[in-house]
Amino acid sequence: MAGASLNQSATLMCPHGGTVSIVTTNVRTKGGGGYVVTQGDVFLVAGCPFAIGPAPSPCVKVQWVSPDTAVTVGGTPTLSQSSVGLCVNGLQAPQGPVVVVATQTQVQSR
Repeated sequence: MAGASLNQSATLMCPHGGTVSIVTTNVRTKGGGGYVVTQGDVFLVAGCPFAIGPAPSPCVKVQWVSPDTAVTVGGTPTLSQSSVGLCVNGLQAPQGPVVVVATQTQVQSR
């Protein structure tokens, strides 16, 4: 993958408009003014309105399936604008790809 590295200040959303909060454990490597995030970090979704029929089925977190291939932090692959993450509901069922709305543009990864 390639593109601008994601850091803790990146703006991400689920495909239904829920907002993603990033909780990173990285406190060593910065990129573009914030700590670079990795596949092992936690990405929680809030405010997803998705429902299947009358039953609510909101996205609750992001699972990254295709991180960067050449860059790691502490042995864990980093994430960039072109990394692929799936938003999942409470039963871990995929509900669509995460949307990278904005990120820093100074640091690129692959």
